[in-house]
Amino acid sequence: MRESDIPLTAVSTPSGMLWEWLVMPQGLSNAPATFNRFVTQLFRPMRAFAQTYFDDIFVHSRAEAGQTAMDVHLQHLRRVFEVMRANKLYANIDKCVFAAEEIKVLGCIVSSAGVRADPEKVKAGRHLSRRRTYDSGWALPTTCTSTVLATPG
Repeated sequence: MRESDIPLTAVSTPSGMLWEWLVMPQGLSNAPATFNRFVTQLFRPMRAFAQTYFDDIFVHSRAEAGQTAMDVHLQHLRRVFEVMRANKLYANIDKCVFAAEEIKVLGCIVSSAGVRADPEKVKAGRHLSRRRTYDSGWALPTTCTSTVLATPG
């Protein structure tokens, strides 16, 4: 958060104390967009091997110049962690996945072979009941959007 914006976050408590946020609090209308822009710009120099989506960072690597894919991947991870440390960004180890052949992302499975729909999501779509009201008719198109986006061609 910019120094000049700190007074704009002031909150008065019932006891008369005035509190100001030193970092951007969650819940501000522009917080997600601001954070996404920050992370995107931060990792832009690494876009050849690290893509970001809000608070997710996807690091992918392949063998090159006599090094194994794992050696290259470890180098890429080290660079990502250095940038995170320098900018005081933290990862929740319980949510991290390292050295995976494929990962689940936004209802899809991403691997070196490409992107495909998550079979669990497809299975759930096959068992949808017929909707009888106008309003509930929007449920199926919304559910199918991620499958269509993940379908090649």
